[in-house]
Amino acid sequence: MHKMGWYKEIRNGLVILVIVSLLGYFFDLLWPTVVLTLLGFLIHWSLQLRAINNWLTEPEGEPPESRGIWGDIFDGIYHLQRHDREEKQRLRSTVSYLRESFGALRDGVVMIDRHNNIEWTNQAAQMLLGLKAAEDTGQPLVNLLRSPEFISFFENGDYSQTLDIVSPNRPEIYLRIEITNFGRGSKLLFAKDTTKIVQIEKMRRDFVANVSHELRTPLTVISGYLQNMLAMEGGGEKKMTKPLQQMLQQSARMQVLIEDLLWLSRLESMEDASHLSQFVGIDGLFSEVIAELGTLYPDQEVTVSCETDQPLKADYQQLHSAVSNLLVNACKYSESDEAILLRYSERSGSLCIEVTDRGQGIDSVHIPRLTERFYRVDHSRNRETGGTGLGLAIVKHILIAHKATLEIESEYGKGSTFRCVFPSLEQTV
Repeated sequence: MHKMGWYKEIRNGLVILVIVSLLGYFFDLLWPTVVLTLLGFLIHWSLQLRAINNWLTEPEGEPPESRGIWGDIFDGIYHLQRHDREEKQRLRSTVSYLRESFGALRDGVVMIDRHNNIEWTNQAAQMLLGLKAAEDTGQPLVNLLRSPEFISFFENGDYSQTLDIVSPNRPEIYLRIEITNFGRGSKLLFAKDTTKIVQIEKMRRDFVANVSHELRTPLTVISGYLQNMLAMEGGGEKKMTKPLQQMLQQSARMQVLIEDLLWLSRLESMEDASHLSQFVGIDGLFSEVIAELGTLYPDQEVTVSCETDQPLKADYQQLHSAVSNLLVNACKYSESDEAILLRYSERSGSLCIEVTDRGQGIDSVHIPRLTERFYRVDHSRNRETGGTGLGLAIVKHILIAHKATLEIESEYGKGSTFRCVFPSLEQTV
């Protein structure tokens, strides 16, 4: 079909109008001729508009036949409709492919629209989360998953972390929830079955706790006999004094390790804040920890700074353990003439306990792994100081139980700062 632009259509219309006007003038019928011509144009355009309207009500059919600008309009609309149909088909195919792919996953998948209503769920999500595809589609997700932990996590909007919960449909199943934003406010929820991982972790904790507990008695017996042998050796030639002292020292070190393992195992089994019901007086806690530290490091100077009197809601025994571990670490890697700063302050709405030393410092490459069990920056130095490699792991789990975090700042050769950041009283309410 020959395509013409608007200017050509107007030009042709003006040419026809001029010719008709000249004929009307020649026959002394100028105005009637002009009016009839314009009326003809109006009728023609009205018929074309009616054709468009009829076609658009049933757009699946072929476009009406026409010439000129109207033919171009019909062809343009037809091509746009065909392109739109092809795009819709492509999108439908993509959505179907994605749903088939998600449907084949063992993990639960839930598509959520921008109004937080369920759009689609796969079969795994129906089993793990107790959703029903036919009944729950279009329903608000938080009306169906009523766990307070999940609702808080979902409505918070920060999905950089995952959430571990018990399946609302099957209490024996543990789930890890991950949410991803996509499109214009839509979300994808993934629910992964972590029951085996949880069971293995529980078995590991139980094994460590049981073995540690069983080792306590034989070690106590061994230590007792070593002490008796050392006492008996005192009256002889003392040939065995040094070996016996070394055995007793290593026996004591093993006992400390066992106590730390048992304490860590207990902490791992209670990583929540439900047991925190008392307010700890930080001044008294610091005084007690420093007094105990004096028996181990009598020459070590510790400077205390309490810059706020705001109470800290915590478990006293656990907090005592965390501060003690951090101070002992600082003493191990500092000289006695290098003062250690123990500080309690408020910062950006949070409460902080800091231990700062001017000791060896830590290379930045080691900092991300410092809280791992038995991770040691310097193995020979650790053996020399008698460390178990569990101190910072214990601190980490204590802070997790208090919904707190551990920040580490260190520069090799210049010292380190270990900062425990606790939520303020207002944040814990």
